[in-house]
Order: sequence, then structure tokens, then C-alpha cells
Amino acid sequence: MDYETAVMIWRNPYNDEMILNNAAYHLQQAVEKIIKGALECVGVTVPNTHKISKLVKLVSDHGASLILTDWVDDHSEMLSAWEAQTRYDMDFLVEKRKLDVALKEVKAFFEINGIQDEPRKELEDSAVKESLLECLPKEKRDCSDFELNCYYIMFKKKMKIGK
Repeated sequence: MDYETAVMIWRNPYNDEMILNNAAYHLQQAVEKIIKGALECVGVTVPNTHKISKLVKLVSDHGASLILTDWVDDHSEMLSAWEAQTRYDMDFLVEKRKLDVALKEVKAFFEINGIQDEPRKELEDSAVKESLLECLPKEKRDCSDFELNCYYIMFKKKMKIGK
């Protein structure tokens, strides 16, 4: 939802440059939440931080089931700055050109990790989907494709496929 909010604001900036700060904030939140979620899935107690660079290091240190794109890694400090500066620094303005690129790159980060509304490619295989569903409590099995895609990241290492 944070990503979708960022896109909505970006498409309708209300002729006010300051509103783009809100889009940048939501974009940063989208990245932060995905990384924190992936870390929690491998048992990492996520620190109380908004620093994307720190979270990126934790992903590589703990083998979270998340593919970090070069752009996310290379721009982690910029994204981290967007979390605080967009809300607390009244003189800060996100550059539209940077936001344009960031929206495309975050979308690519989501896509490479299968974070999307339609089923990820792996879940088109009925054996893979069934293996994933077996990892979930019965009350969680009736869920959206988006939720299944997220569960796949969570349980990928625990799934029993072809064993």
C-alpha cells in the first residue's frame, strides 16, 4: 500500500513540490517494510531503525529470502534520508527526477522478489503452491495472490518440493 500511495501522489502532485516529499516517504516505507518482513521470516529480531543500509546489511548477514537490487543497495542512504527529512526538514524537497527513477527501481525490486498482485511464476506450479499452503495454518490458506507471494518469501526455505 505504501508503494501504491507513492505512485498515486506522484501522478497527482497537486501543483505543490512539497507533496512529492510524501511520495518519497511512502516509497521509503515500502522498501523498509519489505526488508524488515524478509528479515523477520528468517528469525532476525529487527532493530528499531529506518536505516535501509543497516537493514540491507542484515539481509546479507542472515540470508533472508530476498533479492536486493543494486539500486536499492546503492541508494539505501538516500532512501533512509527520505524517511526523516521528508517529514521533519521543512527546507527539504525531493527532486522529481530522483523520485521518477526511484519509483521505477522500487517497482523492479518488488517484481524481482515476486511482490505483486498476480501469482508469482513459481506458484503457477501446483506442487509448489500446495507445498506453500501446507506451511500455512488452515485459517490462512484462503488468501489473495499477493498474500501468497509474500508467504512464498517467508516459507521458501521450509517448503518441501520434490522430496
